[in-house]
Amino acid sequence: MDMGITGRKALVCGASAGLGLACATALAAEGVELVIAARTEAPLLEAAARLVAATQGVVHTVVADVTTDAGRARILTAHPSFDILVTNAGGPAPGDFRNWEREHWLAALDANMLAPIALIRALVDGMMERGFGRIVNITSSAVKAPVDGLGLSTGARSGLTGFVAGLARSTVAKGVTINNLLPGTFDTARLAGNFAAQASRQGLDVEQVRAARIAKHPARRLGRPEEFGAACAFLCSAQAGYINGQNLLLDGGSFAGTW
Repeated sequence: MDMGITGRKALVCGASAGLGLACATALAAEGVELVIAARTEAPLLEAAARLVAATQGVVHTVVADVTTDAGRARILTAHPSFDILVTNAGGPAPGDFRNWEREHWLAALDANMLAPIALIRALVDGMMERGFGRIVNITSSAVKAPVDGLGLSTGARSGLTGFVAGLARSTVAKGVTINNLLPGTFDTARLAGNFAAQASRQGLDVEQVRAARIAKHPARRLGRPEEFGAACAFLCSAQAGYINGQNLLLDGGSFAGTW
């Protein structure tokens, strides 16, 4: 299928690794000009080189922390308009809510709710004026199926979800869709780090922890990042113009519910 987005320009946040890089790779393969952003220069440049080698696409890099005003300004000064926006930021560490102070909540809100909203605010009007826009927020399956201990992340991302549900209804008539992708367990370095931390806490081998998680999964495997990237690219496609204000759960059937 021709996605109909060749020549469009996309900003992909957190694109030096993991699901952000998977989204960037899928978009580059569709002929989208990319601006990829991340906080650390070396892995970002490495990711850009891999993208160019794999797709022969146009890839720009901006070293920036999108959760800060200064980081977002750095991106938007260099590239003031986009047709596609993929927001993505790592969630805060898990813990006991009794130990979270006001500053912990504010940091979570800044990273996982207010930063995406600020980028949307900066770009959505231009998209509507041009008659085309695709905004995809990478959130978490925990928004739909909350996990004890992830309250900071789930709380902030749920706020973003509610905001998007309202805004999306006011943009779609101008050709701009806004949707959220909710990943479950995907085979990324971040998940591997989580397995390692769990193994250390429980005195187990990492492979034991990984195998136990997979054994409980309906698909009996972890998600592949390229599967996530393909879903992102479709939501950004010309054909997805009637998919709007939705929360697409990509978890291999882990959520035990009807809706």
